[in-house]
Amino acid sequence: MDTIDKLTILAAAAKYDVACTSSGVDRKGQKGGIGNASSAGICHSFAADGRCITLLKVLLSNSCVYDCCYCVNRRSNDIRRATFEPRELAELTIQFYKRNYIEGLFLSSAVIRNPDYTCEQMIKLLEILRNEYRFGGYIHAKAIPGADERLIRKLGLLTDRMSVNIELPSQESLKLLAPDKNKESILGPMALISQNIAESRELKRYKSAPQFAPAGQSTQIIVGATPETDYQILNLSAALYKKYGLKRVFFSAYMPVVEHKNLPALTSKPPLLREHRLYQADWLMRFYKFNASELLDEKNPNFNPYVDPKCSWALSHLDSFPVDVNTAPYEMLLRVPGIGLTSAERIIEARRVGPLNFDGLRKLGVALKRAQYFILCSGRAVEGLKMSHESILRGLLSDRSMRLMDGTMGEQLSLFDDTFVTREDVLKCLTGQI
Repeated sequence: MDTIDKLTILAAAAKYDVACTSSGVDRKGQKGGIGNASSAGICHSFAADGRCITLLKVLLSNSCVYDCCYCVNRRSNDIRRATFEPRELAELTIQFYKRNYIEGLFLSSAVIRNPDYTCEQMIKLLEILRNEYRFGGYIHAKAIPGADERLIRKLGLLTDRMSVNIELPSQESLKLLAPDKNKESILGPMALISQNIAESRELKRYKSAPQFAPAGQSTQIIVGATPETDYQILNLSAALYKKYGLKRVFFSAYMPVVEHKNLPALTSKPPLLREHRLYQADWLMRFYKFNASELLDEKNPNFNPYVDPKCSWALSHLDSFPVDVNTAPYEMLLRVPGIGLTSAERIIEARRVGPLNFDGLRKLGVALKRAQYFILCSGRAVEGLKMSHESILRGLLSDRSMRLMDGTMGEQLSLFDDTFVTREDVLKCLTGQI
């Protein structure tokens, strides 16, 4: 099998892993070397549902010894198999870089023979790139659960970011769909990476000290393959952020690619709307200082499909609103739907000069379509605005959503209906104006 055939197979097999973004590393190119990892230097594009897609995302191999039910590369699945030699993929990466196709590499792999052997092959590849070609571009590598600690550490010294995919939200789901894996084999490397990153940062003041995964680590959780609720998934991601200092938790809507009695039917739609709501909630936890327990609880374990999590929270806490934008603290402004991080900072700066009105807020970037129900300007609300729970909900919903709620469109809204992920939803996620 030639290199192009291998690339076709292994690039396609890597598309199910969403745990990659641009680097977050600012490393300039070195004299005599090739490439850099500046924070804005990674080639990427955004899919319609908001995913960040790197241009070279590939598996070292799709020949796996594991038999995870949900995975297209499981050993019992009848697909074309391919494996790159480390030097073969290293040379391919450099040739792509020289042609300006890519600025970095996202490297993952199925488990070849055993975790240690797979990790060794990945290390050989990265050593060729870093040491022989002196490649200074961004590299994100997936750690292999179950690999020896020394190999994990060696891999981390060659990469910018590492990730260990937790995949399924509970030990019960792992037993059901991934019998070759267990929680300890996943969380063990995650803890080791976290510890090494912390130690590396302590040594950062010494220029000669090697850096271990300077862009941190991330993970991925599959949504919709197992019965866990949004509440369970969100609490798990909050715990991962707190315990392991993760940079990102990625959510991947389950794509039915293989048939198994323990999986949703192949005809079922990927739960893209559910994935989208989890990303919005994740943004609120990371940047808006929300706690997972504020967004969901055992009585309300799943997100409202009609409105985003911030609007849903505000509707449940109408006793806290409206707030006056001319006097409210920054932390409270961030809790207003339609006011994001940037517009909240602009409000704080602008009101030092003089009182703000609604036209002024619009110029500052506030999304008044949502914010108007929750704010006052110098004690005044928008004229003629009804402030009951029902009228606010109707005002926040799109016309199509309202017709579905009223039953006038003749269709039932599903939590997994992706038609409600609009362009506005995506822009809100990317700009932070939630």
